[in-house]
Amino acid sequence: MNIYLGNLSFSTTEARLETLFREFGTVESIKLIKDRFSGRPKGFGFIEMPSNSEADQAIKALNGNRIDGNNIIVRPADSGGKKRKKKRSRRRRSY
Repeated sequence: MNIYLGNLSFSTTEARLETLFREFGTVESIKLIKDRFSGRPKGFGFIEMPSNSEADQAIKALNGNRIDGNNIIVRPADSGGKKRKKKRSRRRRSY
């Protein structure tokens, strides 16, 4: 299961997150998103855990916990598949 992590402190490292999530099971991969130009962390990332039950336990236990000074957001990641289309408003032109 892919897990979204939000509101991360800029000082939070992948190693720190790995130790937190290893308490609940196997961690397959960790990706902290960084700014393309400055290289600074953007404050969110993703963790992949192969077992859904272990991932659910980690989400329930860690969501809202204070880590490195911030209350983090932990939830299942959006699959990134279908995105909702915005409805276009149809305005009539008045001449």
